[in-house]
Amino acid sequence: MADFVANSFLTGKSQHSIVCLAASDTLRQVVQLTGKTRYITLFFTGQRPKFLYKIFSVAMLPQKQAEEAIVNQSIIDHEDRDEEIPDHVKQTGFSLSNFLWHGGSVYDAWFSCASNQVAQVLLTLPYSFSQLGMLSGIIFQVFYGILGSWTAYIISILYVEYRSRKEKENVSFKNHVIQWFEVLDGLLGPSWKAVGLAFNCTFLLCGSVIQLIGCASNIYYINDHLDKRTWTYIFGACCATTVFIPSFHNYRIWSFLGLGMTTYTAWYLTIAAIIHGQVEGVKHSGPDKMVLYFTGATNILYTFGGHAVTVEIMHAMWKPQKFKYVYLYATLYVFTLTLPSATAVYWAFGDQLLTHSNAFSLLPQNVWRDAGVVLMLIHQTYVDVFGVEPNAVGVCVQFITFGFACTPLYFVWEKVIGMHDTRSIFLRAFARLPVVIPIWFLAIVFPFFGPINSAVGALLVSFTVYIIPASAHMLTFRSASARKNAAEKLPFFLPSWTGMYVVNAFIVVWVLIVGFGFGGWASMTNFIKQVDTFGLFAKCYQCPPRVAAAPPPHPLHH
Repeated sequence: MADFVANSFLTGKSQHSIVCLAASDTLRQVVQLTGKTRYITLFFTGQRPKFLYKIFSVAMLPQKQAEEAIVNQSIIDHEDRDEEIPDHVKQTGFSLSNFLWHGGSVYDAWFSCASNQVAQVLLTLPYSFSQLGMLSGIIFQVFYGILGSWTAYIISILYVEYRSRKEKENVSFKNHVIQWFEVLDGLLGPSWKAVGLAFNCTFLLCGSVIQLIGCASNIYYINDHLDKRTWTYIFGACCATTVFIPSFHNYRIWSFLGLGMTTYTAWYLTIAAIIHGQVEGVKHSGPDKMVLYFTGATNILYTFGGHAVTVEIMHAMWKPQKFKYVYLYATLYVFTLTLPSATAVYWAFGDQLLTHSNAFSLLPQNVWRDAGVVLMLIHQTYVDVFGVEPNAVGVCVQFITFGFACTPLYFVWEKVIGMHDTRSIFLRAFARLPVVIPIWFLAIVFPFFGPINSAVGALLVSFTVYIIPASAHMLTFRSASARKNAAEKLPFFLPSWTGMYVVNAFIVVWVLIVGFGFGGWASMTNFIKQVDTFGLFAKCYQCPPRVAAAPPPHPLHH
């Protein structure tokens, strides 16, 4: 077929070379015909059920220029090809199952990023404002939001670069989810793979622990008949149901619901705090201590460092090249949730938040607050709650944010034990169960909701989603040839490799000194203080003391 198409464009008996490239792995070949020095470039795009052949250029070019044209045009074709929608979705057309279950569009990615970025941490941002002060809290949110969007963009560039290189080598990713450590391995070698794997897995493990702790902390404010540790046991079992979700393709409805629930909670906090008004004698003394200042800053660093799952979300897209600015748009929406709620609650309660890391604990109990608590729990683990009496929790049937943090760990574990290519959902679910056990255990050992966020932010997030991606980008494109043949063009707002290197170098230096250095010192100091105060395996962290019931009056004897 290639010879037939090529010959239709050839005239005379001179020497010609025809190079045929394909945008998919269905057709990828190089056809050489005899002739002189004319180069005819044909691009073949594989389509099901038939092939669509496109002729992009016929030019009289020297060999070097022709090769450059081939590279440039292949990038354009790679970006413009149709979305690779799964066959079963194409064949069945519209159905309720596909609509709710099979996601891979840009909108699905946006909902996933926004929903994953802000969940339980929304409840700890007022606590961070009490440590930072109002002005610093707002500035750090905007600053780290921009930094987080940039490094998410960098990760997306590296993913596309890795995938384009592998596809040129005819590597197929069917039934295989690309992960961040594999991107580092393919671009920079096994040493970077080991570093990326260690930091990413540890961060996701701790992130899952934080979600579980948050569930127990929240439900306690509806039902305090059980202590927080007991609620952690219950929700640990609920979270184990996440093993049945195959991949990020299947989070469509849960991402949508999760973001809606978080939006309600954020605006409930804002409106409830304003209606409540300032407590009597309210004080806003922050920033008061350096330890608290950098602890609060690293909690915000953690807030906007939720893109440890960026690669998995991109891989779940039908067209990953469109992800580039998705995280930025998600962050802009998250600002509308975090800034009003944190400022309003801190304005109302001030320094009281220093000893109340969960914003729910200071707001009066009513149906609106209970709704916010339940919705945040559903965002964490989709739960049926029957009333608010002891043993109120019924059957756990799904989760959202816990699954976002834990699913990449499931993928890693599957690859370790050789189960990643298994088609059976039940076999994969059974194989995944060992991943939940250490998360469950650590949530019981370190129930310090709030301080643990800052510690994870300083020690893990700083490297996983800021320092490593920025450094990896600089090293990947350090050579002139790598920059020239990059799969993605420079962004329109920074069309200079020098500018890219300056921004990446700034992020590495800033996060290394402020985030990891000062933040690590401050957050670990605060974390150790919590351990000394409450001890490991704390039964009920930051719970108000129970008031003993008054003894019944003694009857009078005459």
